Formats: sequence, structure tokens, C-alpha cells
Amino acid sequence: MTTSSDPTVVPLWSALVVRGALDATVIPAFTAEGERTVDAVFDPTTVLMQRIDAGELPEVIISTTSSLSGLPAGTLLEGSIAPLVRTGIGIGVAEGAEAPQIATVVDLTAALLGARSVAYSRTGQSGIYFSSLIEKLGIADEVNAKATILEKGFTGEAVIDGRADLAIQQVSELRFVPGVAVVGPLPEAVQAYTDFSVAVTSAGAASAGAHALHAFLIGQLARNAYVAEGLQLPAGSQS
Repeated sequence: MTTSSDPTVVPLWSALVVRGALDATVIPAFTAEGERTVDAVFDPTTVLMQRIDAGELPEVIISTTSSLSGLPAGTLLEGSIAPLVRTGIGIGVAEGAEAPQIATVVDLTAALLGARSVAYSRTGQSGIYFSSLIEKLGIADEVNAKATILEKGFTGEAVIDGRADLAIQQVSELRFVPGVAVVGPLPEAVQAYTDFSVAVTSAGAASAGAHALHAFLIGQLARNAYVAEGLQLPAGSQS
């Protein structure tokens, strides 16, 4: 388990989708209260689940709602799964680069086929979906022949360093990389939304810090930060 010997340090694992909000606003505000700090690790959901399967466990985790709901009984503190954000997939380019038309599925297909290289993540939720999408569109061979496929991380970095000219990822993750311009979301007909939640694990069940961080992550300051980073709030939440 990834627990801390220091009760003032809260181990947190998080999907990349909220990193912009957590780094810029949420974690600094939490630590500014002066009682606790956060040891945050950011990775794609599939990587986080692999680590749990291998026997590791933080005190607090942010991941896709479906992945948290599917964990074995006893992994999470019962009743602690709380909806956090919802996000769709978008396309990004380097600032100053020509932005392709992606308003329709026909536009999107043309943009993907015309790109020098498209960057997507092998293990991220967006990349997993994108891989299936280009199969459905019948362009997988053409796109993958020149794709820049990252094992994990921010695909926007590949358009900044020139490896690709289009980046596919959750919109908030594209916005996290300085110098990336978000062209827009995928057309609604082929869009895929993912819900993310936060939970306290069994490793954090007795930790006051874990419970405090969990409450902070679903509080008003955090919700405002998520919206500012282009994320949607769960149904029924107030921004």
C-alpha cells in the first residue's frame, strides 16, 4: 500500500484529466490551510489500475467512475465514491499552426487522413477510444501508419516538439500543455464522454488527511477550478 508514515502527507493517485486544476489551484489551496500536504501521482486510469492489481494502494484516488466501481470489494472505503467531473475528447495543435475543420465526421476524417502524424496515448481513455474510432471510420491503417503513439502522458507535447501536428486527448489534458491550442471537441456523433470520480481507499480509511482531501476535492473551490480548466461538473452540481 502507498500510505505515508507522516500523517500530514496524503498520498493521492489521479488520472491526468484533472491535473491542470489540481496543480494550479486545488492542491495549493488545500496545503495552504497549513495542516497537510499532498503526495500526488498522475497517470492514466489503466496504469493506476495495474498498480492496484499489483498490490499498491494510495489513500485517495481519482479515476474513471467505471474503474472505481469495478474494483474488488474492500479496495475502497464503502460509500466514498463521489462524482467529480465529466469530459469529452478534443483535438489540439501547436499555437500558430493551421487548425483543421473538425465540425463533422467527414471533416474529422479528412483532417486525420491529411495530418502528417496524429498523436494519441496507448493507455489513456481518450487513446483507447480513438483507436476504436478510427477502426470504425475505416481509416485505422492509414492513421496508424504515421501516428505518434505515446505509452502515457500528455499528447500535446508531441505537437510542441514537432513529432505530430494533431494531438488527441481529453480537452482538459490538451489545455494543460503550454503552447497547445485546442481546435475543439470531436463531433458529437463520434464524441465519447468519460465520468471521473474520487474515492478514499481502504488504505486511507483511518486517515483524517485522506477524508479531508476527499472533501476538498468535491468542494466549491475545486469545482470552480475544474470548470476553469474546461471540465464539466456532474449532473446536479453547482458551479
